[in-house]
Amino acid sequence: MRADRIFVYGAAAGLIGDLLLGDPRRGHPVAAFGRAAAGVESRLWRDHRGWGALHTLVCAGGATAAAALATRAVRNRPAAAVVLTAAATWSVVGGTSLGREARAVGGALAAGDVEAARERLPHLCGRDPQALDAQQMARAVVESVAENTSDAVVGALVWGALGGVPGLVAFRAVNTLDAMVGHRSPRYRRYGWASARLDDLAGWPGARLTAALAVACGGRPREAVRAWRADADRHPSPNAGPVEAAFAGALGVRLGGTLAYGGRVEHRPVLNGEAGREVRVTDIERAARLSRRVSVLALAVCAAGRLAMGRRGR
Repeated sequence: MRADRIFVYGAAAGLIGDLLLGDPRRGHPVAAFGRAAAGVESRLWRDHRGWGALHTLVCAGGATAAAALATRAVRNRPAAAVVLTAAATWSVVGGTSLGREARAVGGALAAGDVEAARERLPHLCGRDPQALDAQQMARAVVESVAENTSDAVVGALVWGALGGVPGLVAFRAVNTLDAMVGHRSPRYRRYGWASARLDDLAGWPGARLTAALAVACGGRPREAVRAWRADADRHPSPNAGPVEAAFAGALGVRLGGTLAYGGRVEHRPVLNGEAGREVRVTDIERAARLSRRVSVLALAVCAAGRLAMGRRGR
């Protein structure tokens, strides 16, 4: 069986597994990687970019090398290669868990239980829930659904199409490291610099594909394109900007504004401010549905691209 078909069959099976089952409850490979990365950090940490770059190289490089060795071990066994690709895809994508956590916060807000929503919000994003009211939490959920559609699903599929199982694993490793050390706290401003910059680079193609698919299947293509073009560059993140702006236009809402992370307050530009309205609790379900449509379309696009690459190679 050709490598392009192995990816298509394996990625489809893995994404279906995620849609039906969600993340494994115990023994998640990404959680195991996070524990290993924390152990490496405990030995390497210095308030220095070079040590942070070494941390990134050891963790992301080690995970990618292990994936490459596993791929090599099954290169002459097509069925095993499909199973490996499916398992890797299921492990690194997280669309179902993303929707589940978003709906959990939305359900609490709809029931008027703001405290329960505050307890649940940290499962989804790093915002300070005590600094947010109900409307701000609803906005935070929609923004997290948009950004994580790219980070948790589309970006992984893009790199899987380009690099097979090593591509899937490398993207998830880099993205996980960014979540762990890539933020601008005093401890990680220098140490996490390499992880943050590498994540920006790795996330670039997936973010643009996510935004384009949100335009295609969001139901408001003109509004989504207008918000993307007008507001994406105003966001401090080069990858979250296009995704959140396109989702804002597709959903007809305003995103961005004041938010709180770990005790510090940020005032971000408003996305789709002229045409959008404030986020409502009901928009959480709309965002989750849009995220799933984008994820399924991303699989189709990446599969078609991988097949086209295979034909051209032959």
